[in-house]
Amino acid sequence: MFDHSSPRKSPHTIIRPNFCYRFSQLFLIIFFQVLILHFVLHSQSKSPSDIQSPPHQLPPSNHCRYGTVYVYDLPPVFNQDLLDSCHDLDPWHSRCNAISNSGLGPKATGLSPVPKNLSPAWYWTDMFAGEVIYHARILKHECRTTEPESATAFYIPFYAGLAVGRYLFANNYTAQERDFYCERLLRWVRDQPPWRRSNGSDHFIMTGRMTWDFRRSRDEDWGTSFFYMPLMKRVLRLGVERDPWDPMEISVPYPTGFHPRSKQEMNQWQDFVRARNRTSLFTFVGGKRKLKGDFRTILLSHCYNESTSCRVVDCSGHRCHDGSSKILESFLASDFCLQPRGDALTRKSTFDCMLAGSIPVFFWRRSISRQYEWFLGDEPERFSVFINRNEVRNGTTSIRKVLEGYSREDVRRMREKVISLIPKFVYSNTRSGEDAFDFAINGVLKRFQQEKMKGSLPK
Repeated sequence: MFDHSSPRKSPHTIIRPNFCYRFSQLFLIIFFQVLILHFVLHSQSKSPSDIQSPPHQLPPSNHCRYGTVYVYDLPPVFNQDLLDSCHDLDPWHSRCNAISNSGLGPKATGLSPVPKNLSPAWYWTDMFAGEVIYHARILKHECRTTEPESATAFYIPFYAGLAVGRYLFANNYTAQERDFYCERLLRWVRDQPPWRRSNGSDHFIMTGRMTWDFRRSRDEDWGTSFFYMPLMKRVLRLGVERDPWDPMEISVPYPTGFHPRSKQEMNQWQDFVRARNRTSLFTFVGGKRKLKGDFRTILLSHCYNESTSCRVVDCSGHRCHDGSSKILESFLASDFCLQPRGDALTRKSTFDCMLAGSIPVFFWRRSISRQYEWFLGDEPERFSVFINRNEVRNGTTSIRKVLEGYSREDVRRMREKVISLIPKFVYSNTRSGEDAFDFAINGVLKRFQQEKMKGSLPK
């Protein structure tokens, strides 16, 4: 008979587990350990650019070698309210168009000389819109910080030019009224912790107008006393014309109408002006003024008498400073452009002229000397001509003969220098390589950083 019960185990019998089952368990354990280890190592090796920054912080930039800038959030009375009241900023006409499009102004139309694909980059930009342009640009700047404790520089976005502009051309305002906004601004900013720490020595402002509009020394004189107020003593000031003897002022280019949207557009414009066929020796864009011995009137007469060599755009009786197709055509067709002083020593027309690849001719050395060095360098003779105005006035010098004395190679060399400077004095519409704004902000940051390293500023 067969016994169906379990066989009795001998003490010498070896019981072997299922090999395949144990092996599969071990494989799964090792696989998941490797997977977890790979995930941990991969997540630790992510670069900062792969990790999204908190929404209140700006992403770090490798370009901020001179530090970062903090932008004050001023009460709107010092900027936005001025934009909102643009109809009342000038006693004669509305300023609303001038400060539209973040300071670029209305889109330009009818610029026949401009290549069609570049037309969208042109605006009717006002000569005094710089403070609005700078504010719009600095809010998006890669080196802007929202943490004042880490900032190298502090920007005060006060539209000083707009605030005082309404009071400049009327005699019925008191000195107190002309100083009202400026004094109120300084009372606000002096209570801010960054100001208290440095007494304003690492602060800067863009004023939009020439320095002389802010330098009233007596109540009955022109403008406001903003720059002479004690709290402004250590503030760095940007403006379209500086006092050459004030180390706290930096002159920045007047805004032109060309605001390229890319580096390609900038390069195309440079190639365009380089290839232009220039049929006139020189041009003058300007109008007569009712002043005794007005030099612009002399230049107009000189140009009319030299009509075979000089092109004239007579602005007498109408506004020319925002630009027109006729002005651009004249600059593009001429080797040289005459640049007498304007209401101050400098002119927006100088930059309009150079933008077209024309070589500026100055009659006051201070129209270019010790101005715009951050952008144009300190050797104006490399890209411009100087003619003594007194010799023109008394008839002992002919502008035509002076300019004819330059060889074609001289003209080509100076024009090439002018064209190479265009990216440094033009304000772009988007970040498209370094432009005038970038040169200005980098210059400010570099100056403050160097002063901190020397111990001139608090660290």
